[in-house]
Amino acid sequence: MTTKTITWRLRTLMAERGMFKTTDLIEPLQSEGVALSREQVFRLVTQTPQRLNVEVLAALCTILGCTPNDLLVLEQAGQQPAEATGTGGPIDTIGDLRPVPARIHRPKHS
Repeated sequence: MTTKTITWRLRTLMAERGMFKTTDLIEPLQSEGVALSREQVFRLVTQTPQRLNVEVLAALCTILGCTPNDLLVLEQAGQQPAEATGTGGPIDTIGDLRPVPARIHRPKHS
């Protein structure tokens, strides 16, 4: 069984946006329709959550102007990050996985 490491980056993203206290999230969460107690917000910021409500995740992404990929980093213990086929480099975000547009060639009529 492969062990996965989950890095919860909420505190880092908050600091990058000038939010240094856990209580700095209470009012923005409430304005997004998420009511959490001070203790719940403290745990959310300081510990990797075992479970995370989708509404809370969406509110955090809206407040911080980020994506879930920015908040959660998943790595398999002892392995290098996965590489995209044919690109020769690691996949940074899901945005790097955009499909290639199809080209339609119509037959020429003689």
